[in-house]
Amino acid sequence: MLNQEEKLQSEYIDKLKEIVKNKENALSRKLTCQVTTFGCQMNARDSEKLLGILKEAGFEETESDEADFVIYNTCTVRDNANQRVYGRLGALKPIKQRNKDMKIALCGCMTQEQSVIDKLKKSYNFVDLIFGTHNLFCFAELLYRMYTEEKQIVEVWDKTDVIAERLPVDRKYPFKSGINIMFGCNNFCTYCIVPYVRGRERSRKPEEIIEEITKLSADGVNEVMLLGQNVNSYGKNLENPVSFAELLREVEKIDGIKRIRFMTSHPKDLSDELIEVMRDSGKLCKHIHLPLQSGSDRILKAMNRVYNKEQYIDLALKIRKAIPDISITTDIIVGFPGETREDVMETVDVINRVKFDNAFTFIYSKRTGTPAAAMENQVSESEVKENFDIVLTAVQNMAKEQLGRFLGETVEVLCEGLNEQDDSCVDGRMSQNIIVHFKGDESMIGKYFKVRLSDFHGFYYDGEIVE
Repeated sequence: MLNQEEKLQSEYIDKLKEIVKNKENALSRKLTCQVTTFGCQMNARDSEKLLGILKEAGFEETESDEADFVIYNTCTVRDNANQRVYGRLGALKPIKQRNKDMKIALCGCMTQEQSVIDKLKKSYNFVDLIFGTHNLFCFAELLYRMYTEEKQIVEVWDKTDVIAERLPVDRKYPFKSGINIMFGCNNFCTYCIVPYVRGRERSRKPEEIIEEITKLSADGVNEVMLLGQNVNSYGKNLENPVSFAELLREVEKIDGIKRIRFMTSHPKDLSDELIEVMRDSGKLCKHIHLPLQSGSDRILKAMNRVYNKEQYIDLALKIRKAIPDISITTDIIVGFPGETREDVMETVDVINRVKFDNAFTFIYSKRTGTPAAAMENQVSESEVKENFDIVLTAVQNMAKEQLGRFLGETVEVLCEGLNEQDDSCVDGRMSQNIIVHFKGDESMIGKYFKVRLSDFHGFYYDGEIVE
């Protein structure tokens, strides 16, 4: 049953349908839209909602920058993400000058920053609609205002208590889907802008999550990914608190769901109960993403990560002992203020001891408004580059060693699509989140196959289907 806000937005979708239909009649063609996503899995899920509402209103999706409506769903975790958006907007300006009816919108984490709003108003005043992370569910209403008020609409909220997840969604994959189980973050790592742009933690009610996944299963979805900035803290702020492990047990019971993934897990509150659920489950994938960020106790304290090096290693090894075939991936930041070569070698030591299967390695990006941005001892660019190369080499060497351990085994693989380089092959994914290429065709997409891993190429396998 739709809540009050979902009913209101559904009414605005109906109003939009009339506007779109009138414009189609005037142009003698369908209106087109382009949705571009920057950032994380949660942004990708949000973009599916944006596209779902656009299609429900009558738009037709296109990849062309010449679309009648273009929206960028932005990320602001690193400065280069902002610069990419500004560059893309600059390229749209002459297109809009040629097509006065074109509409351009910006949403997501980047638009929650006042400095960004000020810059957009001054230098990119051709953007028609700007809104933030907290009022994404009002997209239909904002579109209606954009088309009827014929002026720039800027609607960015500081916070909201509303959760409206029953609006139209256009999934990228028919067989797998992300599900938001919570929003926001309470951790306030000193380098991170996310708590400021996504707000405080808000968990969805477990019954609403189960209802959504049950419907997805009935619609052909067999793999789900539960999404949150820190899924380990799910349920703590509910009227009737529920642990993340308890939620997973309920999701496991849903018929038709064969695989369950989740991200992201903060090491500080990953419970023994969660490890037990992962160990005993027949559906939870053998993969966990456990951000490290640094191996130096001094840097971890400055980052406000609330754990130290040995605590992280103990946790990772406890997980490996309970689930020997698990894949552990991580995030690592190089160049945090005050970081020395000694600190970097502490990070390398963690890489070697935990034996990460892979890592996303980033150069520290100063984000205005975070405590780290005001810290002294910002590391020079040349030093950061040298240290980054050291960490990246350690990650790559360990990843090759770890991922190669499955060579010769027969594993279950979910076929996800045709291989871009060879259309006689398909790409599949192991439970451990490792890619496998094998002979196949489009009819196999979304199905599971037993595949023998016959050749290893550093970060992916070639395989052969076992009858």
